[in-house]
Amino acid sequence: MERSLLQRIEAFLKESAMPPSVFGRAAARDPCLVSDLRRGRAPGRAIIGRVEHFMSQWRADQRVGHVAPLGDRRTRAFWRLDAGSEA
Repeated sequence: MERSLLQRIEAFLKESAMPPSVFGRAAARDPCLVSDLRRGRAPGRAIIGRVEHFMSQWRADQRVGHVAPLGDRRTRAFWRLDAGSEA
Protein backbone atom coordinates (compact mmCIF):
# COMPACT_ATOMS: atom_id res chain seq x y z
CA MET A 1 0.00 0.00 0.00
CA GLU A 2 1.34 3.42 -0.95
CA ARG A 3 1.96 5.88 1.85
CA SER A 4 -0.05 9.08 1.86
CA LEU A 5 1.51 12.38 0.89
CA LEU A 6 1.44 13.50 4.53
CA GLN A 7 3.27 10.35 5.64
CA ARG A 8 5.94 10.93 3.00
CA ILE A 9 6.29 14.57 4.05
CA GLU A 10 6.55 13.65 7.74
CA ALA A 11 9.33 11.16 6.92
CA PHE A 12 11.10 13.81 4.82
CA LEU A 13 10.88 16.37 7.63
CA LYS A 14 12.60 13.94 10.00
CA GLU A 15 15.21 13.01 7.40
CA SER A 16 16.03 16.62 6.53
CA ALA A 17 15.50 18.21 9.97
CA MET A 18 13.51 20.85 8.11
CA PRO A 19 10.79 22.77 9.98
CA PRO A 20 7.30 22.29 8.48
CA SER A 21 6.83 25.96 7.59
CA VAL A 22 10.19 26.15 5.82
CA PHE A 23 9.34 22.97 3.90
CA GLY A 24 5.93 24.29 2.85
CA ARG A 25 7.35 27.61 1.72
CA ALA A 26 10.16 25.98 -0.27
CA ALA A 27 8.13 23.15 -1.77
CA ALA A 28 4.83 24.85 -2.55
CA ARG A 29 5.15 28.53 -1.61
CA ASP A 30 2.75 27.84 1.30
CA PRO A 31 4.18 27.96 4.84
CA CYS A 32 0.91 26.49 6.21
CA LEU A 33 0.96 23.47 3.88
CA VAL A 34 2.04 20.84 6.43
CA SER A 35 -0.22 22.11 9.21
CA ASP A 36 -3.15 22.24 6.79
CA LEU A 37 -2.45 18.68 5.61
CA ARG A 38 -2.31 17.54 9.24
CA ARG A 39 -5.77 19.06 9.72
CA GLY A 40 -7.18 17.20 6.73
CA ARG A 41 -6.57 19.46 3.71
CA ALA A 42 -6.76 17.52 0.45
CA PRO A 43 -3.94 18.67 -1.86
CA GLY A 44 -4.47 19.06 -5.58
CA ARG A 45 -2.35 17.47 -8.29
CA ALA A 46 -0.20 20.57 -8.76
CA ILE A 47 0.73 20.71 -5.06
CA ILE A 48 1.45 16.98 -4.96
CA GLY A 49 3.71 17.33 -8.00
CA ARG A 50 5.61 20.30 -6.56
CA VAL A 51 6.08 18.60 -3.20
CA GLU A 52 7.25 15.30 -4.71
CA HIS A 53 9.65 17.14 -7.03
CA PHE A 54 11.07 19.22 -4.17
CA MET A 55 11.70 16.16 -1.99
CA SER A 56 13.33 14.13 -4.75
CA GLN A 57 15.48 17.09 -5.87
CA TRP A 58 16.57 17.81 -2.29
CA ARG A 59 17.58 14.17 -1.77
CA ALA A 60 19.52 14.08 -5.04
CA ASP A 61 21.33 17.31 -4.19
CA GLN A 62 22.10 16.07 -0.68
CA ARG A 63 23.66 12.87 -2.05
CA VAL A 64 26.16 14.86 -4.12
CA GLY A 65 26.79 17.48 -1.43
CA HIS A 66 25.04 20.42 -3.07
CA VAL A 67 23.08 21.66 -0.09
CA ALA A 68 23.12 24.94 1.82
CA PRO A 69 21.08 26.35 4.71
CA LEU A 70 17.49 27.22 3.83
CA GLY A 71 15.24 29.48 5.86
CA ASP A 72 16.39 31.75 8.64
CA ARG A 73 19.45 31.26 10.80
CA ARG A 74 17.47 29.36 13.44
CA THR A 75 16.67 26.46 11.11
CA ARG A 76 18.78 23.47 10.24
CA ALA A 77 17.12 22.99 6.87
CA PHE A 78 19.20 22.68 3.75
CA TRP A 79 18.69 23.27 0.04
CA ARG A 80 20.93 23.02 -2.98
CA LEU A 81 23.65 25.52 -3.74
CA ASP A 82 23.07 27.70 -6.78
CA ALA A 83 25.95 28.38 -9.13
CA GLY A 84 27.86 31.42 -8.02
CA SER A 85 26.38 31.64 -4.54
CA GLU A 86 28.27 31.15 -1.33
CA ALA A 87 27.16 28.99 1.57
